[in-house]
Amino acid sequence: MGTGPTASVTPTPNPLAHRADLSGPSSVRPVLIELSPGSEGSERLAETFVLDLGKALHRYGAPAHRLEELMTRVAYRLGLRAQVFSMPTAVFAAFGAPPRQHQALLRVDPGETNLEKQVLLDAVAEAVASGRVSPERGTALVEEIVTAPRRYGTFVTALSFAATSGAGARFFDGGLREVVASTVVGGVIGLLATISGRLRIDRVFDAVAAFVAAMLAAAFARGLGPLSTSTTILAGLLVLLPGLTLTTALTELATRNLASGTSRLAFAGLTFLQLACGVALGTEVASHFGPTPLVAVPESLPGWTEAVALVVAGLALTVLFRARPRDVVWVLSAGFVAYGGARYGTVLLGPELGAGAGALVLSVFANLYARYWERPSAVCQLPGLVLLVPGSLGFRSVISLLEQNVLTGVQTAFRMSLIAVALVAGLLLGNAVVSPRRSL
Repeated sequence: MGTGPTASVTPTPNPLAHRADLSGPSSVRPVLIELSPGSEGSERLAETFVLDLGKALHRYGAPAHRLEELMTRVAYRLGLRAQVFSMPTAVFAAFGAPPRQHQALLRVDPGETNLEKQVLLDAVAEAVASGRVSPERGTALVEEIVTAPRRYGTFVTALSFAATSGAGARFFDGGLREVVASTVVGGVIGLLATISGRLRIDRVFDAVAAFVAAMLAAAFARGLGPLSTSTTILAGLLVLLPGLTLTTALTELATRNLASGTSRLAFAGLTFLQLACGVALGTEVASHFGPTPLVAVPESLPGWTEAVALVVAGLALTVLFRARPRDVVWVLSAGFVAYGGARYGTVLLGPELGAGAGALVLSVFANLYARYWERPSAVCQLPGLVLLVPGSLGFRSVISLLEQNVLTGVQTAFRMSLIAVALVAGLLLGNAVVSPRRSL
């Protein structure tokens, strides 16, 4: 099992050594670094660091507003004037003042969310911005972080897919049969995800995974007895649902990152369509292998299983978001905070606004964590937000439209939009109640 790079951002002992290894809060604030006038070499090194930092942050899941803000702040601390524009597939950066301004274009592909590397990159950015590490050394550290091996292997990742799907079946009020079937379906999808590159199905992976999920759900319905195939398929595909992408897109739109938000919103819609088409094809093919299996109403499970599902989901999301094992307590806590806030918010305000209440308390919790420990709030916010995002509603909406049940599809899509907007409003309101960390 690979481990991330050791945090060696502090070359000599000093009061900030504990910040470098990310083990506790820091009470020392960075200072502005002034580059020597006409020091073109120093400026180039600083620009190179800012660009490499931005490319790495983009690769590991930083949204547009966070990426642009951090790159701009680091550049300012290094004595540079910078303007940054982030897109899901490109990052533009312009240094200097017109008319002598020069630009850089970074062509990037959307990567995976990796919370551990976001934490390490944040530490390097602060170390360089505070003058404890040179930009040249910072660039080398960024390269070490990027090239570090994965912490979690193929088996653990596939097991986390399975655990997330099993917990999801419980959240969707599935019974024991649905939980078992969804766990197996999720595990198969996880294995398929780890070998999709070798099979050369990366670009159609969502549709292929949905096809496999529908086939397996039909097989389980014939083998285990009547069960809710829709719940099994939905929970089995839970990790692939773009609910988090949808919420991030709306957040970017709300923060005036219109180009990035619109692009991400279109991508979320395309993903929903691919999943729905795969399920429709798989269901149709499965019907030719025997009679249509009976659909049963899931049996209710005891209330305590919901808490177990939250713990299982938290452990699995720690792996899927590539968080450090030491952060598992915070991931679990964020899950309980978000789920509990949404549950009580639903009782008081209804299901749509209740999700916003969950996002509000989650945002406050994540910002308090970030301010005290001086780490990115994403460590708590993203895993907790997954339990609130309306990806399942979007999937059901597209399925209804494909079945020509237009009224139900439109109603479900509208409800999904309301929940997504409520989530974004809750997150932004939480930032107003407890402001995010501003260490750079």
